[in-house]
Amino acid sequence: MNVEEFKKAIDSDFFTGVPDSLLSVFCDSLIRQYGNDPSHHVIAANEGNAVAIAAGYYLSTGKVPVVYMQNSGEGNAVNPICSLLHPDVYGIPCLFIVGWRGEPGKKDEPQHKFQGKITHQQLDLLDVESFTITDETSVSDLKSKLLYFKSLFNQGRCAAIIVSKDALTSKEQRLKFDNHFSLLREKAIETVIENIPSDTVIISTTGKTSRELFELREKNSIKSQASLHQKNSSELDKKENHSHDFLTVGSMGHASSIALGIALQNSQKQIMCIDGDGAVLMHMGALATIGNSRVNNFVHVVIDNCAHESVGGFPTCAPSVDLSEIAKTCGYRQAWTVDNEADLSNIIRSIYFNKKKREQHGAFFVLVKCAQGSRQNLGRPTISAIENKVNFMKTLEK
Repeated sequence: MNVEEFKKAIDSDFFTGVPDSLLSVFCDSLIRQYGNDPSHHVIAANEGNAVAIAAGYYLSTGKVPVVYMQNSGEGNAVNPICSLLHPDVYGIPCLFIVGWRGEPGKKDEPQHKFQGKITHQQLDLLDVESFTITDETSVSDLKSKLLYFKSLFNQGRCAAIIVSKDALTSKEQRLKFDNHFSLLREKAIETVIENIPSDTVIISTTGKTSRELFELREKNSIKSQASLHQKNSSELDKKENHSHDFLTVGSMGHASSIALGIALQNSQKQIMCIDGDGAVLMHMGALATIGNSRVNNFVHVVIDNCAHESVGGFPTCAPSVDLSEIAKTCGYRQAWTVDNEADLSNIIRSIYFNKKKREQHGAFFVLVKCAQGSRQNLGRPTISAIENKVNFMKTLEK
């Protein structure tokens, strides 16, 4: 179904949500139509925020808003759906557009498998009737369902359109987003791991950050093996592997909280979280929790490319937010902002190899301003999430 026909059938003039790769042509179309006009389109920090923004729109206009999200975002939206929108509370109607990641029978990443299986069940439990569109759904079928949905909206109820892979199409070329920074995320991650003690424990955020960390470890492992072979050495323990890394493949926005939980229980180990701007903004309250903990074995590195790159590169509000200042205000011991390899290397080394800094209390925060983009041949982890967990836990036991 052409995305413009889809939007025309929906007939709404307010949209808010969190971008999703399956909805990329839809998000592109919204940005083309509304540009930076937040009175019609808001990219929210998380799906719960989007639902509340939509409620405010309805209270102001009496018209039905549209909230879009990946199905993984249903969890963030549960609270306001149940305690704000539902007819038993305020009876605020809303149309949800949900990208169906992990659809049964279609290949997808492990973090989407269970969510894909229960997508419809979750909506049913929330009393949200749904209609699934595929690449075979006609516009007339959609219009017929939307006519029924209007009767639900009149009762103060909500409804959802679940979008299967390739269900929406566009003749337009994908929009490209950019910023003025030059340091690539993968180079930033490489710089970080080259300048920390080899036994540092790393928790990496969802998406391309974890994928790039995994591939860098693979590359370094191959180099180490070659070096050991040339020296006829048996010091295999020097070889880089993945056992010190926890790759947070799902749970966007929660990597830093996972890292805090680990840091609090492993005070003799150095813990690092490699995070992203979209993830930090999604659950920014974690910064206050980390700062308040006064944990002194925690380094929080945030790769800020001003985009939700893993789901299409759509912009975040990071350019207008000083995350380093927020971290300091939340109680982090020290915070820096860098945009080049040399400064990043110096700061990371000063954190780990300056004895005075290590003796102080509180976490460190490093905001790394990066360009958007990644290698075309970027792969995915070749170990399962379960394998990653088991190996990681063995490392923490040592």
